[in-house]
Amino acid sequence: MRPLYETTAPVASVYLDTTRTTESAFKEIELRWRAARERLAEQGADEATLQALDEVAEGEPGVPGPQGEALFAAEGRVLGAFTLSRPPLRDSAVWWPVAYPLGVVIDRNHQIPYVTVAADREGADVSAYTAAQHKPEFQRSFSGSTLHIQKVRVGGWTHKHYQRRSENLWDANAQEVAKDVEDTAAHVGAEVVFVGGDERAIGKLRDHLSERVRDILVEHPGGGRHDTAALASLREAADGVVDCVVAETRKRERAEFTTALSRGEGATQGIAAAAEALRRAQVKTLLLAADLGKEPWIWGSRTDPLEVSVDRESLSDPENAIQAPASALLLRAAAYTDAEFVELTDNSAAEGVGAILRYTTAVR
Repeated sequence: MRPLYETTAPVASVYLDTTRTTESAFKEIELRWRAARERLAEQGADEATLQALDEVAEGEPGVPGPQGEALFAAEGRVLGAFTLSRPPLRDSAVWWPVAYPLGVVIDRNHQIPYVTVAADREGADVSAYTAAQHKPEFQRSFSGSTLHIQKVRVGGWTHKHYQRRSENLWDANAQEVAKDVEDTAAHVGAEVVFVGGDERAIGKLRDHLSERVRDILVEHPGGGRHDTAALASLREAADGVVDCVVAETRKRERAEFTTALSRGEGATQGIAAAAEALRRAQVKTLLLAADLGKEPWIWGSRTDPLEVSVDRESLSDPENAIQAPASALLLRAAAYTDAEFVELTDNSAAEGVGAILRYTTAVR
């Protein structure tokens, strides 16, 4: 999120439905953007910033099914453009003192980084996905020696010789694939690794993986890396497991907050308390509801992201303070203190805002 705050000028924050499931989708997206553009102009957005948004307000053509887009721009340049996994509930376009990324972080919080591996006895195709990316961050493909890779139907000494050589080649190929998988999973910080394809190849690959990767391995035997139907099945299985893993992870994170809050230590709730904890760089995890209702506007500094409060006079420079929706200023402070984010899906925190603390005594 930090690039969204690399300006002290007002920021245009736009959320659009960019679903491309009909022949008229391109025209519909164009009309949505035109309406959003007009709203931004009415709010005071400059023409240079609007023209910068003209260049990116079209969605991601290669992503099938429902999708959305979040765009942020200021001073004639795009600060960030994000493809959302689902359309926003409604299109919106605002021109505020700071970026309004709540919709983006909620969308990202529904996803995790993962790796898919389509394996056979010659090697594998490995694809790495960072959180919320519909296209691979990068791909690796390994095909080892194919000489005598298939076991042969001959007898005697020759039979044993070729059998042993086949096993050795499969094993060597599996070792090379395991290295690719380990490197790829580490690169994106994968929380799940999906392996599909030849069952024997999967077994050999598993033998060469580290304990950490084996612990997050999900196997989907059948088909191979040149089997289109099997690859589609692997992707479908991956999507389903990712949803389950995300749900369980977020449930544990919310439970941590609820437990700490009930103990009366290690957590806080409400906008004022969360703002004060962020000012002291004490927040480990910021929790926000997706819909804060009539979200109050609070005070912040134009230049210091950690200067945020419900009380203008408590800021270091109240005369030059800015005012913006609470979530916008809280998320800006969280981004600059490396706090994590979790979506609140219940009413476990007052005002739909909570924070798990770092147990630090640092004071600004």
